[in-house]
Parts: sequence; structure tokens; C-alpha cells
Amino acid sequence: MERGGSSASRPLFPQGPSFTLDDFSSKDFIVSDFVDSLAEAALPVSRRSGPAQHAFDPKPLIRGFESALSRLSVLSEELQEKESELLSQVRRAEIQHDQTLETLGRKLDQSMAQFEALDLTLNNPGPTANGNTRADGGGNIAVQIGEKLEELDRKRRKAQDANFLIQCWMEVTETGQLTSLEEIQRQGGAENKVRCAVIARQLMRISQRLDPASWGQATTNGFRGNGITNGVTGTNRRHNTREALEKFSELLEQDLLRQFNNSYRRQNFDDMMECARVLYDFNGGASVIAAFVNQHQFFIDRDQLITDEVTMDGETWDQLADPDSEPPGVEPSLQSLVDEVRIVMQEESFIIKRAFPYYETVLIKFIQRVFQQSIQQRLEMVLDKATTISSLAFLRSLHSSRAYISALVEDLKTHGLTEHPEPCSAQISQTLDQQLEELFVPYLVGNSYIEREKRSLEEMYNSLLFKFTIYHSRRKKAPTGFMAAIAQQGTQLIASAKDAYMERLESSDLTPTQKRTMLRVAGVQDSSSNKNDIEVSEEDGVLSVANAKRMIGWLAESVRRTLEMGSSSETPKDVNILLNLLLTTMGQVYVETALDAALDQATSQENSKTEPDLSYLPNLRPAVTITNLMSRFINTVLIRLAESNTTVRRSMEAQSKVAIENTERKVNAVIKSTLDVAINWVAKLLSQQKKVDFRPKDNDLEGLVDSLQTPTCQAICTFLSKVAACVRQAIDGRNLEVFSSELALAVHRLLFEHFKKFHVNATGALMVTKDIAKYVSTVKEWPLTKEVEQSLELLTEVGYLFIIGPEALRERSRNLASGSAGAGASGSGKKLGKADFKAFVQKREDASSVGVQSVLSGL
Repeated sequence: MERGGSSASRPLFPQGPSFTLDDFSSKDFIVSDFVDSLAEAALPVSRRSGPAQHAFDPKPLIRGFESALSRLSVLSEELQEKESELLSQVRRAEIQHDQTLETLGRKLDQSMAQFEALDLTLNNPGPTANGNTRADGGGNIAVQIGEKLEELDRKRRKAQDANFLIQCWMEVTETGQLTSLEEIQRQGGAENKVRCAVIARQLMRISQRLDPASWGQATTNGFRGNGITNGVTGTNRRHNTREALEKFSELLEQDLLRQFNNSYRRQNFDDMMECARVLYDFNGGASVIAAFVNQHQFFIDRDQLITDEVTMDGETWDQLADPDSEPPGVEPSLQSLVDEVRIVMQEESFIIKRAFPYYETVLIKFIQRVFQQSIQQRLEMVLDKATTISSLAFLRSLHSSRAYISALVEDLKTHGLTEHPEPCSAQISQTLDQQLEELFVPYLVGNSYIEREKRSLEEMYNSLLFKFTIYHSRRKKAPTGFMAAIAQQGTQLIASAKDAYMERLESSDLTPTQKRTMLRVAGVQDSSSNKNDIEVSEEDGVLSVANAKRMIGWLAESVRRTLEMGSSSETPKDVNILLNLLLTTMGQVYVETALDAALDQATSQENSKTEPDLSYLPNLRPAVTITNLMSRFINTVLIRLAESNTTVRRSMEAQSKVAIENTERKVNAVIKSTLDVAINWVAKLLSQQKKVDFRPKDNDLEGLVDSLQTPTCQAICTFLSKVAACVRQAIDGRNLEVFSSELALAVHRLLFEHFKKFHVNATGALMVTKDIAKYVSTVKEWPLTKEVEQSLELLTEVGYLFIIGPEALRERSRNLASGSAGAGASGSGKKLGKADFKAFVQKREDASSVGVQSVLSGL
């Protein structure tokens, strides 16, 4: 029973797999996995997990797969039914869509047909019911009808205007009044005023033709018939049509101007625009432009202030006239005016743009009035005041005024005025440039400006160099000789510069401020004293780099003004004029004059009987420095500014090259003359060497022990040290080395020959070595070339020749240069020559001894 119950509760075969369409519609469905799952489900658990000793039973698998196939068949039928249903729905939707498209197509065709029919109806009139062609059916006909109606309306207006014009003419000829026209004027409105203006102009032309008597004409212009002249009988004509029309026109114009002014006060720009347009049609707008510009509050206020004095104080004017101070800038009253003009023009241009249809014409008139009246009058007052101060004050005021007004013009161009925020139009920009140019034309015409600059610089240069020229004009010149002839041109320039300064100082047109400035620059206290009574010192005749820098600074300021004031085409010629002034004043009058003085002083001492005064040498360094400054300024500034004109540039280069070469030539002449002075004085001192200096007696030994060198040696070394110190103050670098080497070689040659002239005893030999050691140590303190230093070693060898014994002499004789004409002959070679060796040894006191003679015979 239990077994039977157990078998009843369990199916005989395992249950088949269960799945739906959703299992196959999944994205993760894989056929091989699906078949594997069927096989797994068909096998009993015991067989899957147990050992494989039982025989394979295919029935469970067959049953499992049959069950799956049957289930799949059912699902396939369901899927087929759903697909058939969906296809039916699609076919019904397609049928409905086709019907909708067909309906819409018919409606579109109907609309197109209606539109074409309407278009044909409008453009191609068809026959009426009576068989006639329609005249009012199409659009073209409608347009034609509209044009004809407009033409008819114009003709009607023209006829009305002609009728009204004839009516007005009859009124003015018969009654002398324009009642109808005045009635239209009283109605107000821009159109009515325009109509009045047009009719008034037409009546004026009719009057000129039909009423010549009113215009002072005797002819009737051919209009005479039936006793009637010009449409008016000779017996009834009593009124002057010209007077009546001019009176009405004047009243109409005044009325329009009054209305314009009232609108301007109320800032009614639309009404201003209407009035301006009417007046433009009436008389070209001249009256309304004049009323707007002349009655502007800016000009009324400025006319009241035009008599005010310039506002700079005396201290500022003195600063303006001082060449060593920075210019204080534009005069305050002119600056205030220009600042106000900038604001007023920007504000008024906005009003002009909204109030005038021809706004550019109005703005041009306004600009011209501002520049030609307000700015020009104030500018003339400032420059007139500056003229009473000094020429430099005038130039600085002119330059600062030009710069400030130019800035105003550029600001207005950039702002745009009526074209704001865009830049000005070409016509307005051209007007601004033209007004700026016309302001300064009187001061820049021809060469007037550059001549002013040149005269101002000449005054300052002559003032600065006045004491310098006075000193050198009083300096004693070399009475005769070649160097005096060379310096003759410089002497003439000094005299002319001095006379020019005194003449200018005594001129009646020189202002007090300018006279004070010139005296201050010149360092002169009393201008009333005679020029021959002016005291000058040695310092006044010496070159000053500071003064040269002042002169170049003044010139640089002048060049800057010239660039900004003059035209670019004239710049090369202007800077050429300034270059000539610089080369003449700084190059010749200043530098070359000082060099000529130094050369005179050096030349006069070449054969001096007293120790030469080399105080002129330190003046060479400022001469070289000033020449370098001048050359650099010329090359970096003046010549570059003349590059646009090749001819002028080449001329300037040639002039500057000649000037620099002249300066260099004179510096070299001074150095060469100084070298001759030093050599001649050393030779003179050597000639004073006593014979007993190198042959002292036994009773002089005590004094010789205390003295290091002979008096001659001490004097020469002291002099050479002075020369070296002065030369170091004058030149440096390679120039100093060359000078020192030349002087050292000259001293070496003198000493070399000097010691051949004296007999030397044993004690004197010690003095010779001491002297030579002093000479060599003194000269070696100078910057020398290596060749010169090696040559100086021969002097030391010479000293040894007087103190060493015969054996040592024999040893040294083996290292001599061959021949008497060897390097040693001149005393400047590396080795001592045999002839020189013999000459020195023979001056020994023991030269006649056997040992010394054997050495000499061995040569």
C-alpha cells in the first residue's frame, strides 16, 4: 500500500520543459545554451551525479525534446496569429494613408487652379457679359490706374498752385499786398512755410520778368499788347512788386529764424530741423547758419573775455625764457580756451546733427569760426606777450601752443563729432587740418621759423662762450710762424662771436628779460661796462664738458621743435642749418680755439730756457670728449633726420667728417709738440750734467753715500713724472700708450748717448747704476709696449758695464750683436752692439788696464 501510494503521488515520466515567447525574445538567448538546458532537464539527478556504470538510456532525452518541440509548435502558431493580425492593421493604415494623400492632392490641385485663375484674371482681363474687354480687372491695370490718378492729382495740384500763384501775383500787382500768402503763413506748420517760401521765390522770378520797372529795367521784355504792359495797365499800375515781395520774404525769413531760435532754447530738434530745411530751400540756409553760429553763447562769452590778459606769472615767464629749465607748457588761458573748445564742439556737433539736414556744412562753419576767431585771437595774444619776453620764450610758446592745439584736432577727429562714435568724415577732418595749418602759417612761412631758431641758439651760444672768447682774444698769440697762420681763422671767428654778442646785448629791441638771461648765461654782472673792462680768469679760457652738454641740450630742444613745427620735406635743410651752427660754434669757436691755444703754448716752449709749463695738456681731454659728444649727436640725430634728402645728407656727412678730422689733426699736433717739448727739455737737462758727477773725489764719498742719484737725474725724473701726470689727464687708452712709448724711446736714446760722453771711476760707476735704475723705474711706470720695455733693459746692461770686472765683461761680450751698426747703435735694440759696448767700456777709469784691454781686443 505504501509503495502503491508512493507511485501514485509521482508521475510516471518527468515533466517537460516550460517556456514562453518571452524566453526567445530576450537579447541573451543562445540556441546552444537552450539545447543544453533541455538535455540537463531530461536526465535524472541520480544519473547526473552518480558514477557512469549504468548503460545510457535515451528515452528521457527523447521525451524531453519531444515535449519541447510540441511546445515550440504551439508558440509558433501563436506567433503566426499575431503576425497576421499586425499585417492586417498595416494594410488598413496604408489604405487610409493613401486616401488621405489623394484627398490632399485634390485640394492642392484645386488651390493651384484657383490661384492660376486669379492670376489670369488679374493680368489678362477677360470679356465682360456684354462681350467687351474688362478695364478694371487686373493688377497691372490697377497700377496703371493708380499712376494715372497720381498724375491727375499732380496736375490738379499744379493747376491749383498756378491758380494760387496767379491770384497772389494779381494781389501784389493790384494791391501791393500778399494777403493769401500771409494767410497760409499764419496757419503755421512746416509744409505751409515751405509752400510760402516756394511761392515767394516764384513770384520774385515773375516780378523780374513781368515787372522790370521795379528792378530798374527799361525794357518790357516783349510783353506788350493792347495798351497793357506786363499784364498791368500803364495808368493803373501803382505798386512796386519787388519791394512787396522782398518785404514778405524778409518777414518770412525772420519768422523762421525766430522760430528756429525759440526751438533751440527749448531743445526742440525736430522743429529746428524743419525750420532749417525751409530756410535751406528758401535761401540756401545761409541765414540760419549765421544765426546759429554768430549767436552761440560760446562766442558771446569769449568775446567778452578776449580782452583779458594772459595769465602766466612773472616767474613762469622767466622759466620760459631760461634755456636751462624745462618749458612750463602751454599758456593757461590758451589751455583753458582749447579745453573749452573741445567740450563745446563735441556737445554742439550732437545738436548740429539733429537740427540741420546739411549738418556738415554747419559744422564746418562752426569750426572755422572757433579757430579763426577765438583760438586765433588768444594765440596771437600769447605769442605777442612771449615776444616781449625773449626769442626763446616765443619759440617755446609757439611750440607748446601748436602741440596743444594739434592734440585738440586729433581728439576731435577721433571723437568723430557728428559721426560719433565713428571717426570724423574726410571733409571735417580736412577742415580741422586746414584750420590748424592756417593758424601757424604766418610763423612758419619760408625759412622764418628756422631762422628764429638759429638766432636764438646763436644768442645763447655767444652768451655762454662770451668770457671764453674774451679770454682767447686777449691771449698773446705767436707773432709769426706756420701755426699762427693756421689759427688765424679761429681768431676771426672768436672776434666775430664776441662782437655779435656785444652788438646784440646793446640792441634796442632786446627785451629786459632776454638781456638778463644773456648776462646770466654769460656770467657777466654789469652790462653797461665796456667789454675791455670785463675780467676773465684762466678758468674762463678752459674747455668745459658741462658747457658743451648745455649747448647740445639747447640744440636738441631746438631740433625737436623744428621736427614738430616744420614740414618733413624741409627737415633735411633745417637740420643742415643747425649742423652748420653747431660745427661753427662748438667745433671751431670753442674746441678748435682751445686747441689752437694749447698748440701755441706748446710750440712756444719747444726751445724754452726754463722748465716747460704743461698745464695746457689737461685741456685736451675735454676737447676730445666734446668732439665725441658732438660727433655722436651729429651721427645719431642730425644726419639721420636728413636721410630723406640724399644730397643734403652727403653734404652733412662731408662737413662733419672735415670738422672731426680738423679737431683730430690739431689734437695730434698738440701731442707731437708736447713730445718735442719734453724731449728737448730732457736733452737740455742732460747737457747740464757735470763731468765730476761720475768721477767723484775721495773727499766726496761721504756725500755720495747719502745721495741716491745725481741732481740731473733727479731733475729729469721729476720732470718726466710731471709730464706723465699731465698726459694721463689729457689722453688715455691706446693714445696714452703710444705717447708714453714714443717718449720712453726718445729718453732711452738720449740716455744711451749721454753715458758715452762721461768718464767713470769706480765710485762714479755706482752713481751711474743708481741714475740708470731711477730712469728705468720712472719710465716703466708708464703704459708701454712690450718692445719698449725690452729696449729699456739695455740701460740696465749699460750700468753694469761700468761696475763689473774684466771677467764679467768678457762674459757679456760674448752675447753682443755683431757689427757696429747693429741694434745697439741706436740704443733701441734687444741686444747691445759691439761698437756701443766698446764705447761704454772705454769710458771706464780702468779701461787701459790689461784685463779690460784684453776684453776689448777680443771683440
